[in-house]
Amino acid sequence: MKLNKEQNQAVEYISGPLLVLAGAGSGKTRVITRKITHLISACGLHPENIYAVTFTNKAAREMQSRVLAGIKLKRKSSLRISTFHMLGLRMLKQHPEKWGLKKGFTIYDKDDSVILINEQLRRNKSLMLETPESLAWQISQCKSELQTPEQVIREADTDARLGLGELYSAYQKALQTVNAVDLDDLLYQPVYLFRQDPEFLLGWQSKVRYMLVDEYQDTNTAQYALLKYLTAEHQRFTVVGDDDQSIYSWRGANPANLKTLSVEFPLLKIIKLEQNYRSTECILTPPTA
Repeated sequence: MKLNKEQNQAVEYISGPLLVLAGAGSGKTRVITRKITHLISACGLHPENIYAVTFTNKAAREMQSRVLAGIKLKRKSSLRISTFHMLGLRMLKQHPEKWGLKKGFTIYDKDDSVILINEQLRRNKSLMLETPESLAWQISQCKSELQTPEQVIREADTDARLGLGELYSAYQKALQTVNAVDLDDLLYQPVYLFRQDPEFLLGWQSKVRYMLVDEYQDTNTAQYALLKYLTAEHQRFTVVGDDDQSIYSWRGANPANLKTLSVEFPLLKIIKLEQNYRSTECILTPPTA
């Protein structure tokens, strides 16, 4: 399908940071996949240096399939299209020792985390006022906001918050003891290391020559920080988002990240995709009296 004027502008603009505001049915995924193809075939970037991230494995697979349909590659594995969590896992696997981990570390899911937290609660009866599930969610929120256990303890203004910080600290130590990370660590730990290890950050910035983010309105603080750190040197990225929709606010998504972009990246260009390709004319045209 031929791109319209705005879609084509979004594909071809590569000289600086770009925000594409696009509602449902406006062809935003098409823009991302065509742009990856454009970066490879027209701009000469290697597939290994183009990183595209989205929120589900299904969306990542669809994106990869569309790119492969538009361009021939020697190795399909050279495409760097994944979820945020898979990108973070790639970073963790590169140097597990930087996190005090060993090769072959385990990734805990939500149920595993609840079990481990429950074990810590048995040692601290004062925290039994809340369920392990509730405390696991609160720790997850802390990590999404990039708050360390020490920070939570230091800034605690209630006994409950202080207790949460202490539990958070014990939980992290327990994870390290069993050579494991949880799902939130896949985002939290890389950002933490970017802050602490300039050499590690520079190594990843040299890999990422261009970055694309789908469903940007659903990013949380940790995900936005990944984007910011990885693109800080060249500021070459495209994020696509819908400023009228955020479906993950309940789990830490921060729609304000859309506004933050223009503040932290003053050269940000904004392109709006306003043509809807899913709705028919009879849906879009108001009825006559």
